[in-house]
Amino acid sequence: MGVNSSKYQPAGSKNYITPGGHARLKGEFLWLMNKERPEVTAIVSWAAGNGDRSENGDYIYGKKRLREIDKRIHFLTKRLDIAEIVDPTASREDKTQIFFGATVTFSNQRGKKKTVSIVGVDEIDTTKGYISWISPMARAITKARQGDIVTLHAPDGIKTIEILEVKYQEILMKSFEMTAQ
Repeated sequence: MGVNSSKYQPAGSKNYITPGGHARLKGEFLWLMNKERPEVTAIVSWAAGNGDRSENGDYIYGKKRLREIDKRIHFLTKRLDIAEIVDPTASREDKTQIFFGATVTFSNQRGKKKTVSIVGVDEIDTTKGYISWISPMARAITKARQGDIVTLHAPDGIKTIEILEVKYQEILMKSFEMTAQ
């Protein structure tokens, strides 16, 4: 998941996100506000009381870390404020057409199968096959259906893929608490 993945999102576009992705961002926000920031603030206060701040490593590092935390809190606040939660498991009339939240299995020209899930820009994880809805791959397959042959303009040339399966299922995200150090 990108630290500032929204910089790749077109200006003015919606911040679509799955329920799991929203919970993860909210978990990180709450962890920063209720745990990380208070702990670092306490260290900075203690270090400030130790005299000369110009050569006080705890103070200097603590202030730097507070700036990083505040920047991330600001970013998360903005992303959560404009988030539009889209539940892939919600009933939809046509479950055969590809849209946000779809999990799609396709094969390339050599017959190699791959599965991807279309998620929000704050949820990208290529190791799990989670691709952004604004990625070239997602744009190429959006509105396609099972059995369609789709042309993909990739950096290494034009490729064709065949859509083998379209599913709408829960997209699992690890909670922030589980992945935070």
